[in-house]
Amino acid sequence: MNNSYTLIHTGMKKGFIIILFFVLGVSVCYAQPKGVIADKIIAVVGDKIILKSDLDNTIIDMQRQGIAIPPDARCLSLEQAMGVKALVLQAEKDSLPISDDEIESEIDNQIRYFISQYGSKDELEKTAGKSVYQLKEDFKTSFKERKLAASMRNKIVDGVKITPNEVKNYFNKIPSDSLSFYESEVEVGQIVVFPKASHDAEQYCIEQLKEYKSQIESGKKDFATIASIYSEDPGSKDKGGMYEINRNQKDLDPLWLSKAYSLKEGQISNPFKTKFGYHIIQLVSRAGDDAVVRHILKTAQVTQVEMKTGYTKLDSVRAKIIAGTIDFGEAVSRYSDDESGKFTAGMIQGRDGSFLTIDQLDKDMVLQLKDLKVGEISQPTEFKDPMGRKGVRIILLKTKTQPHRENLIDDYNKIAQRAIEEKKEEVLDKWFNEKTNGYYIMIDEEYKSCPTLKKWVEIANKSSRK
Repeated sequence: MNNSYTLIHTGMKKGFIIILFFVLGVSVCYAQPKGVIADKIIAVVGDKIILKSDLDNTIIDMQRQGIAIPPDARCLSLEQAMGVKALVLQAEKDSLPISDDEIESEIDNQIRYFISQYGSKDELEKTAGKSVYQLKEDFKTSFKERKLAASMRNKIVDGVKITPNEVKNYFNKIPSDSLSFYESEVEVGQIVVFPKASHDAEQYCIEQLKEYKSQIESGKKDFATIASIYSEDPGSKDKGGMYEINRNQKDLDPLWLSKAYSLKEGQISNPFKTKFGYHIIQLVSRAGDDAVVRHILKTAQVTQVEMKTGYTKLDSVRAKIIAGTIDFGEAVSRYSDDESGKFTAGMIQGRDGSFLTIDQLDKDMVLQLKDLKVGEISQPTEFKDPMGRKGVRIILLKTKTQPHRENLIDDYNKIAQRAIEEKKEEVLDKWFNEKTNGYYIMIDEEYKSCPTLKKWVEIANKSSRK
């Protein structure tokens, strides 16, 4: 998940779904200049308040992300925020379980996202006018509410099913001139082998890293300069090998992470190996579980001698699949070096699951697919992964669609997904209409003219007369 957005549908306005940048107030709270008017409460749902600054920060962050701001953005943001508060109230009443560890982990991920967006921890703290520790504390309530709201929404719509007739009726209501047009899509699987470099090539990498370490420790060169010239890590090379990390990160190699936190400030590790290659790390600074490190990666060069073993192995695997002695998914599990593919039976995943448009594939794969028919498996072919590792792969073209207007035969699953989401919205609408009448609602006069808040205003007027 990209953590920069949250998707909440309150159900108060049927058919309306808006993506907001931390509508729950989970945004960078910018330092307030002197003389700014004090914050104020603009809405209340039960005992939950919504502040003017919540909407201000939402709009600011949407602008910073380049999201188009609709004219009624403040009204829509408030509608969403009030719906979230209503869900939170019911979640608390139902005692839905939310663990502190879950919340802490999500906050840490969010802070890392902010740091990547602002360029560094210092720049984030400068922009926010707060330390990372203070930001984490500020986020706790918002993240807990977001988690509770999502859990409550899931509970409300849990068990909502849809029948083929309902899907058909949903589709038949769509005007023919509003049906989507789809480009050609494919489902593609791959089995990957990364041949191992020779012992001599690996030893050469180690000697290079030892030499870099010696030059840095002697003061002849600094770590950042050597990393920017010689490191083969595209994620840090342009930053002098620098990473800002957290001990609890799940997206980093465990051995690499462990090695980083075993060092003292200023210390450089000896060369060590991970699945990505050989590394040295320098611990620049550390504050609790947060640390700044510099890193150099070198990969042992694989020659055509080693590559030939990859071709031979995949020739054999391909022959077994074609002969029917093993199916593609089992072959992935047994023989593929692509660990992520083992969870998908080798099928490459895109934004919408396993269906991919041509522009989502790497150019070498596009060339391999050109002459393949559905159900066929390519000959073994050399390629490079995003890290620059040389490998060999065979490709299965599982399905391929032609460019077409949306229809029930080719696009049933997509249509069914939209149909069930509409049905869930109707269930949510009903829930909100039943539950919110029992809540105390207050809306600031400035927002009572918002068309999207009409139902909320009606409830607020009833609340004021009680």
